[in-house]
Amino acid sequence: MDPTVSEWVNLIFRWIHVLAGVMWIGHLWFFNFVNAQVAKTYTPEGKKQVLPELMPRALYWFRWGAAYTWVSGLLLIGIVYMAGNAMGNDRMSSNASGGIGIVLALVAFFVYDVLWKQLKNETAAVVVSFVLFAILVFAESRFMGGRAVYLFAGATFGTVMMINVWMRIWPNQRKIIAGVKGTAPAPDAAVPAVAGLRSKHNTYMSVPLMFFMVSNHLLGRDQVPLFEIRHPCACAVLKEPCRP
Repeated sequence: MDPTVSEWVNLIFRWIHVLAGVMWIGHLWFFNFVNAQVAKTYTPEGKKQVLPELMPRALYWFRWGAAYTWVSGLLLIGIVYMAGNAMGNDRMSSNASGGIGIVLALVAFFVYDVLWKQLKNETAAVVVSFVLFAILVFAESRFMGGRAVYLFAGATFGTVMMINVWMRIWPNQRKIIAGVKGTAPAPDAAVPAVAGLRSKHNTYMSVPLMFFMVSNHLLGRDQVPLFEIRHPCACAVLKEPCRP
């Protein structure tokens, strides 16, 4: 690709990624820090008036913000890291390491999904999730450079969060809204419980997600950390320069 065209494409998708991310995480935090508290004060009549009007509109921007953030991020990985040969490790080609990273991020959701369905003890599930994520980051550091590991650590959180939105939160919210409107039977108690739990998970994951993504841009081009499992977020300390 022509360098000028590549720079423009890079710029366009970065801005789409940032704007869509603001839309997505902004609505996520609104749901959990504002709406979840206000909803407790609704009367039954108020709930029937407010929720059918508020939630479909908010969830529209929420879910499509998630989708555009993920798709634009995937395109940026392809343009900047894979096509740009910037994965930062000589052990494997950028296309191969980037492709493996994308597959691992997708697989991570299904591991997470099964784990949280099977483990009823929330503390145990958190500990197991942390250990599995630390193992994933360490494994990726064996065939990626430091900046790429930061990127794919964030991309793994983003992928889990995005699929959570489309497969666990949005479908269950549709059932809740239909029940409040009276167009469908009231959903089983497990439906709002799953939607609420996954939304809470996404809120927690949004913090390390932003940490990894921002840290990736703050790192110097010549000094990039190779990863050791020391940080609470399975991050790392600076050890040696990364090969460009």
